[in-house]
Amino acid sequence: MATVDVCIVGGGIVGLATAYQLSAIHPDLKIVVLEKENALAVHQTGHNSGVLHTGIYYKPGSLKAVNCRAGKLAMEQFCAEHDIDYEICGKVIVAIDQSELPALERIQERGKQNGVSCERIGRERLLEIEPHAAGIAALHVPEAGIVNYRQVCETLGKILRMRGNDIQVNARVTKIDNNSKESVVYHSQGETVARLVINCAGLHCDRVTKLSGHKPSAKIIPFRGEYFELTPAAAHLCKNLIYPVPDPKFPFLGVHFTRMIMGGVECGPNAVLAFAREGYTKTKINLPDLFESLTYSGFIRMALKHWKMGFGEMWRSFSKAAFVRALQRLMPEIRAEHLHSAPAGVRAQAVLPDGSLVDDFLIVETENMIHVNNAPSPAATASLNIGKLVAEKAINRLQ
Repeated sequence: MATVDVCIVGGGIVGLATAYQLSAIHPDLKIVVLEKENALAVHQTGHNSGVLHTGIYYKPGSLKAVNCRAGKLAMEQFCAEHDIDYEICGKVIVAIDQSELPALERIQERGKQNGVSCERIGRERLLEIEPHAAGIAALHVPEAGIVNYRQVCETLGKILRMRGNDIQVNARVTKIDNNSKESVVYHSQGETVARLVINCAGLHCDRVTKLSGHKPSAKIIPFRGEYFELTPAAAHLCKNLIYPVPDPKFPFLGVHFTRMIMGGVECGPNAVLAFAREGYTKTKINLPDLFESLTYSGFIRMALKHWKMGFGEMWRSFSKAAFVRALQRLMPEIRAEHLHSAPAGVRAQAVLPDGSLVDDFLIVETENMIHVNNAPSPAATASLNIGKLVAEKAINRLQ
């Protein structure tokens, strides 16, 4: 049985960033990171499209807005310091017709409130930046970028080990017992006694909360985001990042074009219910996971309220032609032969019992534990600052 000061559950970018910041603030702490897979950053982080978000969309003063802005700068500095591939390439958010102009104006105003450099441009300037994009107007956001988050996680892991901290893979947590002074974390590699446990379990964060004897305020519903990739012959159609004006009722940004740091251009994603928490393909079904989602009151209420949009997302999942039509709104030249399938991702979306989606990062403190219970996009961009925020909470708890 190992004894540590802090046990972090989850070896994705938020868990690793938290360990990294905690070990920097308090080098004498003994820290262990438990990851259930046989490698780090396997799930949400490993399936991330690699965008450095600017914080333009988020409610001013929210955890997303504040942490995205500070986290982006920290990520750029970290990448520069450790020779990690990244590029500030800029993006455009495109209004296709007059009906989208008011929403574009609201995004611009929100961006200004958040300190984001953004400029309203007309079609002529849009075509200079993205010659094949549709749209009558756009926001140009020059400070958006792309990065390799897997490489970030590999570097964080190396630094943590160099600092004398432990990272255990194949360590699935099965039970957490709390008393007034410490917690015992039972996992597939043994038992770990910790003064403080930090839950950064991503797709399973609500379950880890439940393992500790507490009822999570929201349940994670997995949404699969499916992508295509432009063929090499068509990759020139997208210079950098092309986004639509998003629907403000949803946390999803709509199908878009993303140039990737390792080469190629991704197109997507849609957003469909995954039939497993780790359901990266249509055929991956975990019956207990699916039953849990379908019988949850929050999911039922959400589905009844947004059934029309949900049906459209499902249709695009099974119809390449429908997916192509959605992409053609942003880029009319796109044809089905320009696309081939790319790996999907799964978003861990916290949903409240009333059916509303948790729109901000959600960090909850209980006895001997800190839970990061909602950290979807832009969590990767913001990870170093989320890690700093959680680390400061941890230090206060340990004193």
